[in-house]
Amino acid sequence: MRVQWALYKLFTDQINRTTRLRLRLLRLRYFNYRRPYAESFALLIKSFALRIGVTNLETPSRRHGERRYSRGRQRAFFFAKLRWVLYRCVYLVAIAERMSTVKHKILVLSGKGGVGKSTFSAQLSFALADMDHQVGLMDIDICGPSIPKMLGLEGQEIHQSNLGWSPVYVEDNLGVMSIGFMLPNSDDAVIWRGPRKNGLIKQFLKDVYWGEIDYLVVDAPPGTSDEHISIVQYLLPTGIDGAIIVTTPQEVSLIDVRKEVSFCKKVGVPVLGVVENMSGLSQPLKDVKFMKLVTETGSSIDVTQDVISCLRENAPELLNVVACSEVFDSSGGGAERMCREMGVPFLGKVPLDPQLCKAAEQGKSCFEDNKCSVSAPALKSIIQKVVPSTVMTE
Repeated sequence: MRVQWALYKLFTDQINRTTRLRLRLLRLRYFNYRRPYAESFALLIKSFALRIGVTNLETPSRRHGERRYSRGRQRAFFFAKLRWVLYRCVYLVAIAERMSTVKHKILVLSGKGGVGKSTFSAQLSFALADMDHQVGLMDIDICGPSIPKMLGLEGQEIHQSNLGWSPVYVEDNLGVMSIGFMLPNSDDAVIWRGPRKNGLIKQFLKDVYWGEIDYLVVDAPPGTSDEHISIVQYLLPTGIDGAIIVTTPQEVSLIDVRKEVSFCKKVGVPVLGVVENMSGLSQPLKDVKFMKLVTETGSSIDVTQDVISCLRENAPELLNVVACSEVFDSSGGGAERMCREMGVPFLGKVPLDPQLCKAAEQGKSCFEDNKCSVSAPALKSIIQKVVPSTVMTE
């Protein structure tokens, strides 16, 4: 009896005043002298857990079928289950309190690696910050964190305060959190199993102090495994505006991206839309490198200067023409056809722009100057479609 009451007090002390008032009402509802104390307390915990989104209260020992045990074993199972529920309720409440200051949460996902998902996340964050929004960018790609490089924050470290972990700021209204800031050497490999990755994601969500922000962009690794399940499980009770899924045009990528769309539908995350990245190589003709092949040796000779000089003399208007070339096979219809078949929005295409690649390497925004004249307008058009769809969820 004393142990149970101590557990009850420990549980109620971990949550805020509003939740304690709710528990008081639940206690009046479920506690009575006709019912054993342990059964009433279990009902109380279960009701509160369901209110904050914990639906699976079974411990692993009870998932393999019902068996009959002695009274002592049953009591041990009860307290094991109670500890499990208490643990989940406490950290979910802590995450909910942290996320209460975040208005919109956007996941950037892809079933395929190497499609430019982190590049899109970085440029989306830059664009939202340019719109005078308060923005946070969380990198949960534990094994391959590339966000610090793409935002020019290599070598930075995380600082702690009495409010929690402080993000690393690119600008006053753009903060970043990544495991890349925690590695002593950027070349060190992160060799972690799933539970440790999940623990770090949970710590990012409940310990990082973002303050009052408008958008939290979460850059996830490719696939549908531990990190994706964890971020959805922790954030879904607090509200997720939706996911942006990034792909490339070829069928090899779309096969895996279809699985990502299916994942979102199964776990209840709205799909804001699909972005077809690297949709053909596009760059001004004056930036193209011209080579002359020597068939005898298989080597090539750079004739760029000769071609550019010839164009300036004979057809200067052609220097402003954009040259396009299909890099990936899109004969199957690409992402646009996949979106029609799966019933999800298609946000648009972003061409493969060498200037955008340079901006990502230098940790700069592609919207700062007019160098990214091909990709910046396409990205801006996509982001203008995303922002109204998140505002509608308020």
